[in-house]
Amino acid sequence: MLQQLAPARAGSDRAAPAGAPVSSAYKVDISRGERIGRVSSEWFSRPDDERYLSLGALYEAVRARADRATARTVETRAIRVEASRDDGERLALAVPGRGEPVAPTHWSFGQLCSLVGAPASYLRQLPAPLAGINMQHGLLSHRAELVKTLEADDGRIELRAVTGPDYGRIWDHELVAAVMKIAGQGTGDTRWKVPGLLDWSTMTHNPFVEVTKDTTTLYASDRDVFLFLVDDTHPIEAGRLPNGDPDLYFRGFYCWNSEVGSKTLGIASFYLRAVCMNRNIWGAEGFEEISIRHSKFAGHRFAHQAAPALERFADSSPMPFLAGIRAAREAIVAPKDEDRETFLRKRGFSKGETDRIIATVLDEEGHPPASIYDFVQGITALARAKPHQDARLGLEAKAARLLSAAA
Repeated sequence: MLQQLAPARAGSDRAAPAGAPVSSAYKVDISRGERIGRVSSEWFSRPDDERYLSLGALYEAVRARADRATARTVETRAIRVEASRDDGERLALAVPGRGEPVAPTHWSFGQLCSLVGAPASYLRQLPAPLAGINMQHGLLSHRAELVKTLEADDGRIELRAVTGPDYGRIWDHELVAAVMKIAGQGTGDTRWKVPGLLDWSTMTHNPFVEVTKDTTTLYASDRDVFLFLVDDTHPIEAGRLPNGDPDLYFRGFYCWNSEVGSKTLGIASFYLRAVCMNRNIWGAEGFEEISIRHSKFAGHRFAHQAAPALERFADSSPMPFLAGIRAAREAIVAPKDEDRETFLRKRGFSKGETDRIIATVLDEEGHPPASIYDFVQGITALARAKPHQDARLGLEAKAARLLSAAA
């Protein structure tokens, strides 16, 4: 029977009563599904000052910088570039409506260069007076008449962003606030929390891990926010493994935004089996993603699409996902040996790929592939072994299409 349950302590053969949260680590099988490295990339690249231990602390930081910011729309020809002859590194901009010059950040300088069609990497190598002359020429001859600036006064006035006049800013704190509605502090005060850790020696996922700078998945820099949360205290059983143990998943999502235009706003939701110390997501299934460009009506789309999508996912039943897994397991498409190769070759797999997929399923499942679900597991296993991302994503997309067709 497909149900949401709480397994007993690691090593036990009995499951806890259905619906009760787990009290310790539980066994998982990460040989199935996909590995998602997006969160791991964020984890590796973030310095300590971009890591937060709670959603509340993250919200306060990004809200405070928004409160100190001023957005205005100005004519490009009215912007004046000022460079110091005494300091070859100092470049500032005189913006209409601002009494004193503002210093561009590394990011906004790149945006300005892109705006006027100048190579940012080259201008950064020039002395400030020479770079300023080039920048001023570009602003005066720029065909677009208006730009939107975002200036921050934090003791030192900085130009945080330069975008087109129709840029629809979604503030980073708006996304964090939407997440807080379903996740509280994100530290275990609700079911949505910073994920626990996979223990490779026992192949168990422990949801109860202290949130530290090393384990947190709540990030913000001067140009973006990124959050990853899971409900790993309420695992879901989606059938049985070949050895009879339950195949356990839990739900997770990550989201991102940049109020200065470095990326879109996006939300990705999925089911997963474990998260390791490096914040790789293991055994992922049912991946779905939405993104919103910061266009003119981005704020409206966020309020009416992205924020409600978070709440729907938080409260949704896992039954559609479980029904899809069950349908894939029941859809027998290759009952004979000759059918298996034909099934895969008709779907664009090479002879070598076909042999590896069949061999992988035989090795990991203890039987040759027969159902849609068997083939999906073999294809995703093959994808994990691919060193190049484009090849890996192509295989994972084929697996996803097979699974969707069975649902």
